Amino acid sequence: MSPSQKTVTAAVIVIGNEILSGRTQDKNVAHIAVTLNEVGVRLSEVRVVPDIEAEIVDAVNTLRAKFDYVFTTGGIGPTHDDITAECVAKAFGQKLIQNPEATRRLMEHYEHSEMELNAARMRMANTPEHATLIDNPISTAPGFQVENVFVMAGVPSIMRAMLDGVKGGLVGGVPVLSRTVLCNLGEGMVAGGLGEIQERYPEVDIGSYPQYARGEFRVSLVMRGTDAAELDACADEVRAMVTGLGGTPKDLDEDEA
Repeated sequence: MSPSQKTVTAAVIVIGNEILSGRTQDKNVAHIAVTLNEVGVRLSEVRVVPDIEAEIVDAVNTLRAKFDYVFTTGGIGPTHDDITAECVAKAFGQKLIQNPEATRRLMEHYEHSEMELNAARMRMANTPEHATLIDNPISTAPGFQVENVFVMAGVPSIMRAMLDGVKGGLVGGVPVLSRTVLCNLGEGMVAGGLGEIQERYPEVDIGSYPQYARGEFRVSLVMRGTDAAELDACADEVRAMVTGLGGTPKDLDEDEA
């Protein structure tokens, strides 16, 4: 099977006690999912792990064996709890080094800065021995890649810049497409018919998402899959089911849904 025909999968590891405590809300996963889908990579799992070496090493080793790509966010800054580089090095059985090119970039950056390149900031030059750097056009301190694992910053603007830099090199498969049908019926009314449609379209993921918006109750029926014709046929059946139950179906664009 050629790369364009297969399903290419990825996982994200969100690293940081601040995420688990609720002090910081993750703003990266949704952007990563959308960006990966654009290049034909399906985000299939997300893990949030604390700043604990054993937890990070286990997550990296488990997910890199399970998925085509793994992306980590967080834990590559200058403070004592930024231990992602050490953990990824340990996961791959590589030495942690002060990367010469990362060091050069930091020295050049701080030479023209009012801040001092102290020992703490030099930690941001540490990578596994055989890592390839990921450019950081915003604040210079790079991320890095080891085999199928991409290690990126947790700061959303920096993470997005890093991801933009690497996405062109990802080998994707078939992008996941979607169709959304909005209806004014309750989930209890559509559940039976939706389940029957799901049985007829096992390759399509069908979800039901109730919400109260614009002063009214509505349910979004979302279908996702890789075959456009199959999705269209499934959406036709969903619309017919809603109409048959006395509802009024409406197609939504993704930005409306």
